[in-house]
This record gives sequence, structure tokens and C-alpha cells, in this order.
Amino acid sequence: MIEIRELYKYYGARRALGPITATIQQGEIVGLLGLNGAGKTTTLRILACDLLPSSGTVLVDGVDVVEHPEQVRAHIGYLPDRPPLYDEMTVDEFLRFVARLRGLAKGSLNQRVETVLESTGLGEQRHDPIASLSHGYRQRVGIAQAIVHQPKLVVLDEPIAGLDPVQIVEMRSLVRNLRGDHTVLVSSHILGEISETCDRIFVVGNGQIIASGTEKELGAQFAGGTSVLLTVRCTAEKKARLDQALATQAGVTQVTSVAPTEMGADVLSYQVQCQDDIREHLAAAAMSVGAGVLQITRGERELENVFLRLAGESARQKDRMAAGAVSQSAAL
Repeated sequence: MIEIRELYKYYGARRALGPITATIQQGEIVGLLGLNGAGKTTTLRILACDLLPSSGTVLVDGVDVVEHPEQVRAHIGYLPDRPPLYDEMTVDEFLRFVARLRGLAKGSLNQRVETVLESTGLGEQRHDPIASLSHGYRQRVGIAQAIVHQPKLVVLDEPIAGLDPVQIVEMRSLVRNLRGDHTVLVSSHILGEISETCDRIFVVGNGQIIASGTEKELGAQFAGGTSVLLTVRCTAEKKARLDQALATQAGVTQVTSVAPTEMGADVLSYQVQCQDDIREHLAAAAMSVGAGVLQITRGERELENVFLRLAGESARQKDRMAAGAVSQSAAL
């Protein structure tokens, strides 16, 4: 669906992006994860044909974004960090306006607007002026305008920025529901949202993709495997057998007793380091000695640890490059 080869973007002599080379398959949701200023928005703007690259090749469904930008734009839906809305229009009026701009025929326009209103949860707000909407609903309208013409590629720049916890859950579900019908690129600096929403993750730092893969793959590559929190109900007589069953399970590298995650008699919690995600095997091992499994989850901070490590390395590399440039200037 998307092929990026040796992509660069310069502002004067300053490199903002590059080199970036990547491939994104049709129907995927891919997240761009990075600190502010890492290059996420620049990448998305180039893919959305809102910004020209300095060099390199970007193909969307086989079409070059530089040679045929209008053709590419026809198949792209774009939500920038500030939704392009007309406050004086109602939601229904605005979506119909955008649909006409996007070239939808009159015969299909009405049905398509109805479908988008339903899929984005805006049915009850259809006659409300956009100016009267909360930030969360304005974001929904922003996504609705991005998909009203059934684009092949949907580009979302920080879609959950400024949302409250309830709105974040609703937006997460909305973005996930785009999977399959659209290829989706979504940027964020919020780790949990990228993890919950995306099929693959591109970690962006210093204008480059410094790591890519699923959360599981990134964890295995950079965090030394997977961390699992296991909470069981187990009598003191069975604890030694439980400790042995967990420690000897294939793929386990370390088992540590931690403070129980919930109250109750005979409740024990373990932090288990594994080479891979083997939660079902750990649960089976616990039950084989008569322990009752109360909770088994992957470590919540796993992706965060990976991200902080990669972001830290990227920042140090940027500092070294800046220091080198200063030294070279001083020598001249």
C-alpha cells in the first residue's frame, strides 16, 4: 500500500527528516511513536501530500506523491493535529460539504454521510453547530471528514490529544474500527494508545525510524523479553511446588515474588520474566499444582521501557551530532 524509500526533508540546512525507508501493508494500522519534535508530523504531512519531501520516493498504492499529488490526495483522508472544521456549520452540513468537495455523486452522498455519522457516533449531534461541540466530538467530526469519501489511506495526527479518559477509550475504539477498510497511520507520544490501537509501531527519533515492529517484537528485541504479572491463591503448603513449577517453565528467565496485587488470604503475586509471551503456559503451571489464578497480565511498563531506551539513545545521538558540528565550526 505505502512504500517509502530514502525519504528526506530539509528546512534550509537543517535535516528534519530522513533517511526513512518503510513499507506499510493494506489494511494495517501503523503507529508513529515519538517525542515532540521527533519528525512524526512531518512524515504524516508528506504522506498526506500536504508537504513535499526534499528527496526520496513515496508511493501510495503505486502512485508517486510528488509526480501525481492530486491523484494521491483523492485516496487519502487526513486529520491534522487541528481539525479543519467550519464552526458555523452543523455536523451534517459540514460532512455534506466535504463529501461534495471530495467528488461524491449525489446518488451516493446521502447514504455515505449517514454511514459515517453512525460509524463515528455523531448521529445525535448531526444538527448541532460544530462550534457547540466538545473537544472530543470535534475530533470525531475531524475523523468523519477524513473518511467520508472512503479513502484507501487515513492519516491521523495525534487524534486523542486533549481528550478525557472516557473520550480516549471511545476514540481508541473508533480508530480500531477503521482497520481493514482503510490503511491507517496514527501518530502519538502517548505510549498506551499506540500499544492498544496499532498493529505495528514505528518508533521515530531524530527524524528517523529507529525501531519498528509489534509491541511484542520490540519488547523481545530491546527489553529482554516479556514481563508477566501473575497473581494466584495458593496455600503455604503448595507454595514451594508453585515456585518450582514457574521457575522450570520453558522460556522463563526469572521469577520474583512481589507484593500481592489484591487483598485476601493465601494471595501471592509474582513478576515473571520470559523470553516470549507464555501467559497460558504459566497459568497452566499454576493450576497444575492446585493454585487458583486470579490475575495474569503483561507488564504495563514494558513498551514504556522500550520507548524510553530508544528515545534516550536517539537524543544522545542528536547531542553528539550537534557537538560535532560546533567543534567543526570552531576549528574553521
